[in-house]
Amino acid sequence: MSDPIVVQDDGAVRIIRLNRPEKKNALTQPMYAAITRALHEAQANDAIRCLMIIGTPGVFSAGADIGEFLESAQAGGLRSHTLDFLKALVHNQKPLVAAVGGLAVGIGTTMLFHCDYVVAAAEATFTTPFLKLALIPEAASSLLAPMRMGYARAFSMLVMGRPLTAAQACDAGLVNEVVGGAEVEAAAMKAAQEIAALPAGAVAVSRRLMRGHIDAVARQIDTEVAHFKDRLTSDEARAAFTTFLARKK
Repeated sequence: MSDPIVVQDDGAVRIIRLNRPEKKNALTQPMYAAITRALHEAQANDAIRCLMIIGTPGVFSAGADIGEFLESAQAGGLRSHTLDFLKALVHNQKPLVAAVGGLAVGIGTTMLFHCDYVVAAAEATFTTPFLKLALIPEAASSLLAPMRMGYARAFSMLVMGRPLTAAQACDAGLVNEVVGGAEVEAAAMKAAQEIAALPAGAVAVSRRLMRGHIDAVARQIDTEVAHFKDRLTSDEARAAFTTFLARKK
């Protein structure tokens, strides 16, 4: 069985590949931990000048693994590796490129707000169905999505759960570039290599200036987590989970 997270360095670019296609790259606790470790290790490695996260053909990530998520719901909160991953995204100091070859659900979409450059396949879709389970948005998307996309589009996606096509995501400012499905990885690598070739110090300072709200983003994650825990034990969430599980049978 292949590793669900594959990390390899190609010159100055660290590639973090979600590699669980049989489950549409749904993220488990060990996967969160592996990505977090790859991000942390890159911070201390001057040879790594850009990071790239990519899924498998046709799928970026279906979000959190549903089995683990339901266990977390019963326990009343997010598991520690999930929170560690979110904080690692916030405090990541290296430019981050994403290659979205298809489906991006939940955290598979919200993590993209922490990326500096996103390449999407023309057939990719982006959806955040949190409220269908009576929950709330996470990964600081409740702050970052309105900042990036404007309140109206953020409300439609985060609260109403309406999906975005790749073209709509590009128009909204979530995606930088839309290409054919077979070209996603190459286009993302080209962008990552272009970034890696720039003066690293100037890139770092520019990125810090442009992302000057990092402390607010970290606080927003903590606030979201507190509300998320409350929502998990709410009557609305219990009813939504019961309905969801009935559909799964």
